[in-house]
Amino acid sequence: MRCKTHSLNNVNKLSGELSGAFADLGTFLPLVLGLIALNQFSPQGIFLGFGFFALFSAFYYRRPIPTQPMKVISALVIAEGLTPGMLQASAMLMGVILLILAYSGIIQWMAKQLSPAISIGIQLAIGIQLMWMGGFMMSETWGVGLLAFAALFLSRFMPMQYIVMPLVIFFGIVWQYLSQSAPSFNFAQAAPWQFSWPESYEWSSAAVLLVLPQLALTLTNAVIAISAMAKDKFPEDSDKFTPQAFAKSSGWTNLLMAPFGGAAMCHGAGGLAVQYHFGARTWLAPAIFGATCVLIAIFWGQGIATVLSLIPLAVLGSLLAIAGTQLAWSKRFIDGKPFCIFVIFTTALACLAINTAAGLAVGVVLELGRHQWQSLSTPKTK
Repeated sequence: MRCKTHSLNNVNKLSGELSGAFADLGTFLPLVLGLIALNQFSPQGIFLGFGFFALFSAFYYRRPIPTQPMKVISALVIAEGLTPGMLQASAMLMGVILLILAYSGIIQWMAKQLSPAISIGIQLAIGIQLMWMGGFMMSETWGVGLLAFAALFLSRFMPMQYIVMPLVIFFGIVWQYLSQSAPSFNFAQAAPWQFSWPESYEWSSAAVLLVLPQLALTLTNAVIAISAMAKDKFPEDSDKFTPQAFAKSSGWTNLLMAPFGGAAMCHGAGGLAVQYHFGARTWLAPAIFGATCVLIAIFWGQGIATVLSLIPLAVLGSLLAIAGTQLAWSKRFIDGKPFCIFVIFTTALACLAINTAAGLAVGVVLELGRHQWQSLSTPKTK
C-alpha cells in the first residue's frame, strides 16, 4: 500500500511539472506565433532563444522560473508591423540597461523602495490586463473559451488536476481540426534563420518606441515583483531570487540571443503564478519547456506549423485569463490593513488608467507620505 501511495505521489509530481511547464502558453504562444505569422520573424531563432533561456533558468534557479516575451515590445512590434531589426535592437538595449542596473546595485535600491503593497498593486493591474486580453481572445468562440476556462479554473478541485491543462489544449486542437475552422495562424511567410544585426536607424527608433514603454513593466513585474513572489513560494531558496539575479539573467540572455533571432525576453510574476498553480515546483518544468522549444526550432517544418496553427485562440485566451486571475489575486485583499489596501488599489488604478510607470510613482509617493506622517506623529523621547 505504501509503495502504491509513493508511486502515485511521484506520478502526481511529474504530471504537475509537465502541466506547469506549459501553463504559461496563454502569454507565450499568442505573442510568439504572432511575431512569426504576422511579422515574418524566424521561428527557429525565436524558439531557440526561449529554449536556451528556459534551460539556463532551470539549471541556475532550480525552480520553475518562467521565461516570457516582453509583452509591451512584442505587442507593439506586432501591432505596428515593425521590423525584426527593431525587435533585436530593443532586446539588446533592454539587456544593456538591465545589466547596468544589476551590476551597479541600483536595482537593489529600487527594490527597497517598492513595498509589498505597491508590488501587489502592480500585479493586480497586470493581472486585470491579462484577463482582459484573454477575454478578447476567447470572444473568437465564446463557447469553447468559457468551457476551457471553466475546466482550468475548476481543475484545482479535481483529483488529477495537473492533466487538465494539456487535455484542454489537446481537445482544443481536435475541435479546431474537426470543425474545419480557419487556422489561428498562418506561417507561410516565416523567414529563414540567420545571424543579423540592426540597422543604425533601428536603434534610435527602438529606444523611443519600444524600450521606454517596456522598461517600467520589466523592472517591476519581471525583476522586482517576481523576486518577491519567488521568495514567498520558495523561502528555502530565497538567496537565489534577488532582483539582481533576475536582472542579470534577463540582461545577458537578451544581449547574447537577439543577434541570433531571439525575441525580447524576460521572467514574469504572472508566469510563476500560473506555473505554480498547475503543479510546477522544481527545475523540471522550465527544463521541459526549454527542451521543447529547442526541439521545435530544430525540427521546424510544415507539420509543427500546422499543429501550432490549430490551437484555438479561445483556448489560448482561457490560459491567459487563468494566468491573469492567479497574478491578480492576493491574500492581502482579505487580511491587509486599510492603508495597505488603499495603496494596492490606487497603484493598480493608476497603472490601468495611465501606465505602469505612473502606477509605480503613485505607489511610491503614497508610501513616502505614510512614512513621513508616521515620523511626524510619533512622539519624540527626550
